[in-house]
Order: sequence, then C-alpha cells, then structure tokens
Amino acid sequence: MCLAIPARVIALFGEDRARIDLAGVQKEISIALVEDVAIGDYLIVHVGYAIGKIDPEEAAETLATFAAMRATHEGALPLTPPLA
Repeated sequence: MCLAIPARVIALFGEDRARIDLAGVQKEISIALVEDVAIGDYLIVHVGYAIGKIDPEEAAETLATFAAMRATHEGALPLTPPLA
C-alpha cells in the first residue's frame, strides 16, 4: 500500500528541487514531475517525489483527518504483535 501526503513548499532550489514542510518536519524533494511549483503550494508527496498539486483546503482537510486518526490511536495497542 502506498501513501502520499500533502506538504507545503517553503523553498525552491533550481527547477526540480524544493523544501517542503509537513507539521514541522522539513525535507528536500524532487518536483521534476510537477509543473509551475511555487512557494506556498501544497504538493502530494510520495517517497521524496512530488506527484501532483493539491488545493490548500483539501490539503488542510486531509491533514486534519490524519491528525484525528493519530489522536484516536495514540496509546492504542499495535495492530500486530512485535516480532520476537
């Protein structure tokens, strides 16, 4: 299963690299697959690559859903037992 996460662009480096911020975590990623990226844009990011742009409202809704899921499961038992 793959998961792509919305993240906000905070800096651009040349035509194909950007620094993103996701809840305070910053990472440099490739933006070679997405056209016309600007600081402040929200991108869908998967394993270090931007794979598309996302509307800021949709990004906020998705991130709020992730935060609610995390809050619901904090302190819960793991879904699978740890390997011995």
